[in-house]
Amino acid sequence: MSPPLEVRGLTKRYGDTTAVEDLTFAIAPGRITGFLGPNGAGKTTTLRILLGLVHASSGEALVAGSPYRKLQDPVRSVGAVLEASNYHPTRSGRNHLRVLAAAAGIPEARIDEVLEEVELTGAARRKVEAYSLGMRQRLSVAAALLGTPTLLVLDEPANGLDPEGIRWLRNFLRGFASRGGTVFISSHVLAEVAQLADEVVIIHRAKLVAHEPLEKLTARATGGALARSPQADRLRDELARQGIDATRAGLDGLRAQAPAARIGEIAAESEVVLHELRDEGASLEEVFLELTGGER
Repeated sequence: MSPPLEVRGLTKRYGDTTAVEDLTFAIAPGRITGFLGPNGAGKTTTLRILLGLVHASSGEALVAGSPYRKLQDPVRSVGAVLEASNYHPTRSGRNHLRVLAAAAGIPEARIDEVLEEVELTGAARRKVEAYSLGMRQRLSVAAALLGTPTLLVLDEPANGLDPEGIRWLRNFLRGFASRGGTVFISSHVLAEVAQLADEVVIIHRAKLVAHEPLEKLTARATGGALARSPQADRLRDELARQGIDATRAGLDGLRAQAPAARIGEIAAESEVVLHELRDEGASLEEVFLELTGGER
């Protein structure tokens, strides 16, 4: 089967400016993938090409193996949120969804279902101009869900959401993925992506710089480990003999600049008792800033 979303050698140029350059990646079904990069890195251009809104200079972006424009029933394949301002201000939230559903041949009964999913049932008959930014974001998600798609593509969906709204979005997307759905989410809220994503795609200056499971990426970033032992001083001496720097971390802890597996081998050879040993990873923000040269 084709991946839910795949980009192959994607390049987009605007005159002398390269917005995306030879971008290639694919994401697996049933996972939440964060799409990260500093402002101007090419994220929005990539999403617009994926959704058939912009033509690529070369390469291709595919949904379930096909360009978006060639999907037989796109609204039932992919739901997208690119911005929260695409509304007629005097329409109610429900009527906005009615227009979209009618255009796509979706039964009206589905409208009430998606309003309930995004917790907007009580505000459904209010005019959209009276909605807060967070409510408009929820309405955008409701519109993306109308066709019961298997892939969601979301650009900054947490914009305008209060803490409760962010928690709702997190739980909703996790539930969507747990039922077999796939989520591709672009966001500047790195702390939220770190809690939500299974893997991340990071681009910088139009090029891919990382595509890995989040846990693997953050663990690799430091290569360090935390060890706790009643013989911490002795372990530090043994590590020093092997050329490994280690600093104290609390009464019985050491933070060493080597993988946990190597620390464990040295402890075993030296007959040092260990109470805890684990690799320590950097935060997603630290990794992101390292890969992008500190740009946001």
